[in-house]
Amino acid sequence: MTADAGSLTGPGAGTGSGAGTGSGTTAPVPGKTVKAKQSLGSRLAEAVSGGVVRVFLIVVGLFWLVPTIGLLLSSLRTPEDMAASGWWKVFTEPSQLTFQSYEELLKNGDITSSLLNTALITVPATVLVVVIGALAGYAFAWMDFPGRDWWFLAVVGLLVVPVQVALIPIAELFGKIGLFGSMLGVILFHVGFGLPFAVFLLRNFFAEIPRELLEAARLDGAGELRLFARVVMPLGGPAIASLGIFQFLWVWNDMLVALIFSDAGSQPITVALQTQVRQFGNNIDVLAPGAFISMVIPLAVFFAFQRQFVSGVMAGAVK
Repeated sequence: MTADAGSLTGPGAGTGSGAGTGSGTTAPVPGKTVKAKQSLGSRLAEAVSGGVVRVFLIVVGLFWLVPTIGLLLSSLRTPEDMAASGWWKVFTEPSQLTFQSYEELLKNGDITSSLLNTALITVPATVLVVVIGALAGYAFAWMDFPGRDWWFLAVVGLLVVPVQVALIPIAELFGKIGLFGSMLGVILFHVGFGLPFAVFLLRNFFAEIPRELLEAARLDGAGELRLFARVVMPLGGPAIASLGIFQFLWVWNDMLVALIFSDAGSQPITVALQTQVRQFGNNIDVLAPGAFISMVIPLAVFFAFQRQFVSGVMAGAVK
């Protein structure tokens, strides 16, 4: 009996058990089990989430930059070269590159003055919208006054009013008060139509500030203006930067409002370029560098404040 027990617990028994296991169901392997349970969509997502997607996004980004690169290279060629071949010819003949078109641009008084007018319109229109929108957004978010919610609903309702609807009435109003055809009229129009979105955006952002933080500042003796300047404005930096970028791009690239409300002495670069096309159909040596400068400045502003823009857009998305 003892020998039989020993034989049952000896090496043979272990070998037999292993053989039995091998002939039956194989022990699950953790890695293979997880992969077997994955759906087809999950496996495809894992396959494309690496280098394939990155390469695709790089290709899309380069394709998006092709018009900008083409315009830059065209502005660095002579009118004769542009009439003879496309801008891609510079890759085989780099000697075509020259700054002659930019020299002609600096000699064109209409274009240079319109660039200055664009800055004089865009900067005040952006600053006024940001300052007034921030003050109104703080008031709607943290100050109690009669009809606050109804006034805010009225501001939100103005977001759906298209610019084209107000062109004729405001043109008649500006004509009666002497603002039609002036730079101030263009600025006021942009400010008026930029404020509803500014108030809506900043009010929602300021409302997310913890109430305890504002109450602690009030207990320290801070008034409303000091509270707004020292607490609310620093915390609202990302949203304010996003609003400033939106407003700057909208005003800088606008042509409809400036075409109606400006005159020859206050027209921005968009209207000046359109005028050059109408008067000189083959004036490509001025149009190409002027269009590139008009486009590259807002691009530079966007990339300079890209981090603040992304922070403002994503604010409140993740708690």
